[in-house]
This record gives sequence, structure tokens and C-alpha cells, in this order.
Amino acid sequence: MSREPPKMRSPAAPLHPGLLLRDHILPALGITVSQAALDLATTRQTLHRILAGRSAITPDMAVRLERFCGIPAGFWLGRQQDHDLSLAQAALPARLTRLPQHPLPDAVLDQIGAPHD
Repeated sequence: MSREPPKMRSPAAPLHPGLLLRDHILPALGITVSQAALDLATTRQTLHRILAGRSAITPDMAVRLERFCGIPAGFWLGRQQDHDLSLAQAALPARLTRLPQHPLPDAVLDQIGAPHD
């Protein structure tokens, strides 16, 4: 079984939320990884992958974390999304320039609630 290395991040990339959990939340609560895994009803291996930044915090885990430490699920998902989006933006610039653009009319953007300039 091969272990996937942690994803590299640029200096400006937002931290993986698992690192926040590992470096700030668990120490502040004085809870071990084993106890946290029990409390979160997950395996130690799954939690270790999250804490190492190798696995994403899913919506399911975000809800568990909200119950566990009181930080809203939306915070965890937002941090995960920011992290993932930053990695994708850093990895895809050359490919993106080759993709065509099809701007939508402002009326359509308004209709679906999408931001526009």
C-alpha cells in the first residue's frame, strides 16, 4: 500500500484545515489523536490522513467537527475549499490559457445569483 505524499502548497496557499485541527484544536482541547478519532467516530488512520493534509475534510466530517469542538461545519468546508482551489489554480495556469471563454450576459448572472462586474 503506497502512501500519498502531502500536497505541496505555495507560500500563499491557505493551510489545509487538517493542519489547523492538528496544530491548534487538538492541543487546545488536550485530546489525543486516538481519543479524537473515537469522539469523531472515525478511524485513527482516517484522522491521521486529515491531520497530515493528505485527505480532505468532507461535509460529513465537517458536521462531526462542529459537534466535536463547536466550530461551524461551514468554516471547515470553507477552509478546505480555499485550500483545494488554491492548489488547482497553481497547477492549471498553462492549461487554462488554452480553454475558450464564453462570458454570460449580466441578466443570466443575476438570475442565478452569480457575481459579476
